[in-house]
Amino acid sequence: MIADMREALQAMLGQISEPVLLPGGASKEAWAVDTGDRRLLVRRAGGGVIHRHTLSLRHEFEVLRAAHEAGVKVPEPIAYIEDLDGREAFVMERLDGETIGRRIVRMHVPDRLPVQMAEELAKIHALRPELLAFLDEAPVERLVEELDEIGEPHPAIELGLWWLREHRPPPRPPVVVHGDFRIGNLVVDENGLVGVLDWEFAHLDDPARDLAFALVRAWRFGVDDRRLGGIGEVEPYLERYNELTGFGVRREELDYWELAGNVGWAIGCLTQAQRHLTGQDRSVELAILGRLGAEVEYEICHLLETLS
Repeated sequence: MIADMREALQAMLGQISEPVLLPGGASKEAWAVDTGDRRLLVRRAGGGVIHRHTLSLRHEFEVLRAAHEAGVKVPEPIAYIEDLDGREAFVMERLDGETIGRRIVRMHVPDRLPVQMAEELAKIHALRPELLAFLDEAPVERLVEELDEIGEPHPAIELGLWWLREHRPPPRPPVVVHGDFRIGNLVVDENGLVGVLDWEFAHLDDPARDLAFALVRAWRFGVDDRRLGGIGEVEPYLERYNELTGFGVRREELDYWELAGNVGWAIGCLTQAQRHLTGQDRSVELAILGRLGAEVEYEICHLLETLS
């Protein structure tokens, strides 16, 4: 497979180094290649998706290009490839920095990182939806459909969905959102935020939902006392975001959407586990995600007790 991929990439990019599969990524492959003095990354479709409304790589490439043109810190998009050894892919710049969440939360990152995150998210939410006409809205109710497709009883998730329906805050006008904005999808170095990765869940939504996703406990990577992704506190993040957008998002909204983020991630874990259990894509990593879903369900119960 690597030889075929290298041949296909060389036809498009010229002489390249041997592709190296990078760790991480439950639903997409990431291959590092070099050509001349350029360090590139090939993002290639995997065997399945976390949510069935995941963007195609063609559309993800278009979102990445729009974000890059708008000045968001993202890798420069290079080229979309319709068929790379049987799967679609695209090529982008490879950024220097750390992406593994468990390493980031143990790095000496600057105190300004939460503010930097807010600044990039404000830019993302200012993207013009008319330039990305293929983006759909993703209401919370869609999670009910995805849970039903799993075909298993999960009372904690069902209770979480009920609470979300009963306590929905007044909706805000939808904006373009990243959909997975969190530690683990950011490139970070000793100076702070280098770039925003993994745009496959971009859609139109309440901006507070995107803002709160980084608070989900799973993205704190064991540093649970720092609610914002294991790297900082919520206050400077929320304050800077509101300063730049004027949206006036309240702490109570973040609490609501943190619960929604946990519910969505629990369903995502179960969906990934089904790929393994059904034989679609046998993988220890996918099986582990299924086990992780139980931990997220426990967190849902904890949050419901706190919010009640």
